[in-house]
Amino acid sequence: PDGEKAWPKKYPFCGGVFQSPIDFHKDILQYDSNLLPLEFIGYNVSPTEQFTLTNNGHSVKMYLSPTMSLRKLPFLYSASQLHLHWGSQNRSGGSEHTVSGKHFAAELHIVHYNSEKYPDIAAAMDKTDGLAVLAVLLEIGAFNPSYEKIFKHFRNVKYKDQMVKVPGFNVQELLPDRLDEYYRYEGSLTTPPCYPSVLWTVFRHPVTISQEQLLALETAMYCTERDDPEPLEMVDNFRNVQEFHERLVFISFQEGFLVSVVISCVLGVLTILAVIFWLLKKSCKKWGRDNRGVPYKPGQDKEEEEISKL
Repeated sequence: PDGEKAWPKKYPFCGGVFQSPIDFHKDILQYDSNLLPLEFIGYNVSPTEQFTLTNNGHSVKMYLSPTMSLRKLPFLYSASQLHLHWGSQNRSGGSEHTVSGKHFAAELHIVHYNSEKYPDIAAAMDKTDGLAVLAVLLEIGAFNPSYEKIFKHFRNVKYKDQMVKVPGFNVQELLPDRLDEYYRYEGSLTTPPCYPSVLWTVFRHPVTISQEQLLALETAMYCTERDDPEPLEMVDNFRNVQEFHERLVFISFQEGFLVSVVISCVLGVLTILAVIFWLLKKSCKKWGRDNRGVPYKPGQDKEEEEISKL
């Protein structure tokens, strides 16, 4: 009720270090050639299986199949749930992470736990190596049929604690096409208790949903139960960007960050060549030869001066 500034009073980690979300800006980004595309196991779930979608009072959450997992991380991580963060009709953006200060329309989080070391997400949640979360930035664009497989059920989870079954589908369709380009850093849960236990993978390229789909997300649900006399709309359920405290974000892509270095190098080489050419030309004139090494004819230097004046 009092907003996120009051969280640390009850949940001390929320006022601590390694908190999320953050802003990705060039001063904290470092390319890491060891960051490889993730491997998705069991993400294509049969329609005969069903996910459970629920309104938990602060987001819409869908429980995932335990057969879904991630590889190419320090451990094997098994899927637990996915949920969304969004803004409202009165705000221009509702994503949690930002890029150079820019908010996106919304953000999807797919939460996994370290199943090599812990039996379930409850046991893993407060451990420093416990969780791995995939984040997808959403922007307004073309209608997205994959997201509609979730969005069309919002009317059945309008109020807190309501739930509905969703037929299985390929959850990887919710991710961007370029899975090899992402930001990676160590952070926290973005809701209380804010444990600093998350290895974040935030995909560089956003996914589009339509304006109508975003509107459905922003207006469909309430934080309160069905019979509450003062219903509270579920809007602006994103946490503000946190201090980064001398951490680095590792990135799996180079383009856009080395361009300025390459341009500087090329300009530097051209400058050096120009200086060398000028010195050679000056040296040739000093010893009575032109820049091709051919001896000057009597009066040639004076003729060239006259020509240059013209």
